[in-house]
Amino acid sequence: MIGFLEGSCVHILDLVRDGIHAYAAFPQAPLQVFFVSLAILDPLVAVLVGLVRREGIWLASAVMVTDVFANWWGNRHWLQDDPSRLVWLSPITLFGLFVVAFLLPLHRTVAGTTSRPEAALPPA
Repeated sequence: MIGFLEGSCVHILDLVRDGIHAYAAFPQAPLQVFFVSLAILDPLVAVLVGLVRREGIWLASAVMVTDVFANWWGNRHWLQDDPSRLVWLSPITLFGLFVVAFLLPLHRTVAGTTSRPEAALPPA
């Protein structure tokens, strides 16, 4: 949840600072649109995960897979010119791997706690 709150702040601040053209450095319009949409998707994920919703776990994984792919794809030409940019991509890649690695365990845990509400009730 903390990672998505941090991402929310970054994308919202980018939009406040540079407006809708905050990601104009990426020549591909779909990448620009995606990165702008993260100002909505990241907070949505944080709220859904904070509410312990299974949808939040799935959305978190989908957002991170797409985000990592978009960052690698959008930076591919810069990586060829300057491989040191790999250092810049490392945190988002590691966070993406973390989110995906815990997708199934978290989903099982949340599904187990939400599918048995009667277990919390004392016997009648």
